[in-house]
Amino acid sequence: MPYVTDIEVRTAQASEYDAVQAVFGAAMMFEVTPDELGRQLFEPERALVATDGGEVIGSTRALTRDLSVPGGVVAAAHVTGVGVKSTHRRRGVMSRLIGQQLREVPEAIAVLWASEPAIYGRFGYAAAAWGTSYEVDLHRVGPPTGPIRPGELGELSADEALKELPRILSLMQQLRPGVSDRSELRWQKHLEDKPDDRGGRTALRIVVHRDETDTVDGYALWRGKMVWGPTGPAYEVNVEELVAPSPTAYRVLWQHLLTMDLSAKLGYGYAAVDEPLLQLVKTPTALDRRVSESLWLRITDVRRALQEREYAVPVDVVLEVTDDLIEANTGRFRLTATGSSVSCERTDDAADLTLSVAELAAAYLGGRPLAEFATTGRVTEDTPGSLNHATAAFRWPLAPVSLEVF
Repeated sequence: MPYVTDIEVRTAQASEYDAVQAVFGAAMMFEVTPDELGRQLFEPERALVATDGGEVIGSTRALTRDLSVPGGVVAAAHVTGVGVKSTHRRRGVMSRLIGQQLREVPEAIAVLWASEPAIYGRFGYAAAAWGTSYEVDLHRVGPPTGPIRPGELGELSADEALKELPRILSLMQQLRPGVSDRSELRWQKHLEDKPDDRGGRTALRIVVHRDETDTVDGYALWRGKMVWGPTGPAYEVNVEELVAPSPTAYRVLWQHLLTMDLSAKLGYGYAAVDEPLLQLVKTPTALDRRVSESLWLRITDVRRALQEREYAVPVDVVLEVTDDLIEANTGRFRLTATGSSVSCERTDDAADLTLSVAELAAAYLGGRPLAEFATTGRVTEDTPGSLNHATAAFRWPLAPVSLEVF
């Protein structure tokens, strides 16, 4: 079918929430159900729709949220809801939606979870964080044991959690890049516990750790599932989120989850590649791990994005960047940084490194070394020694992690 040019791409209207959800649901092959909190979170002014004869046939949305980056927390367009009706595929609709979105978002970076990675690489996105999924054999893992003082652990209701958990998530943003913030309404959505959404598991359990001052300093969200094997109960523990900036809270929460009575298996899908959990068990091979791409990042404003993060070591380097989609990103930029003092300006000086905006995006959160891309020629070292110097500057002590699919 030929490329259709009369399809209109425009900003969505508030009344089009259901149509936008229907297009995305059809593209992802899930049933759309009434969702009042989702409707309240809909930002029509930040959504683009493609229409054909007045019918919504494609969409993409940008959520207003912050993201932790090396040394800070910045505004980041959280892209979601990208989809095109099956009847309008292969007509360039998605290209128009994504291209217009990236040129219009006010944030210097955009992030997403890619259902089809091959699509987003074409638009300058790159995998900037890797996630680890665990399936744990609880009969073999052998977690360390030790006394837990009375009162250290407790459970909260959803209403109580709304008051306590946002502070813990903010503390985690100070430690690791890649962590998204949540507004009060988004927290309500995150803790929503509709029976139809449980997948045969129990209601959501919210367990917290309290320090010696009775202050909550870590939490875990989990569900259980009753399973009976040939020899008896073999329950499953599904950890949906664990946030514990405090080392003690981290250890005690995992000790609790790994020693559930009658349980045989634990699953967790949002761990970092350098997750400290490996240090807490006696048999690491009982942690069946799968590493995959999680957060994809796209730089929409090179100069501003590079100024919004910090660098691990002082750096003074000229980057020659190419961007086929956003012309203003193409050129040479001198990046200089010492501690929290960062400057990035256009320059006519000779380049030290040459790369595209995609390689810059991959290294932005500090989890992937620039030198990784030099081995395939995607980063070119024009000044000897500059690659190692820049690689050290862009890296960050802790790997980035994304705690949710948005």
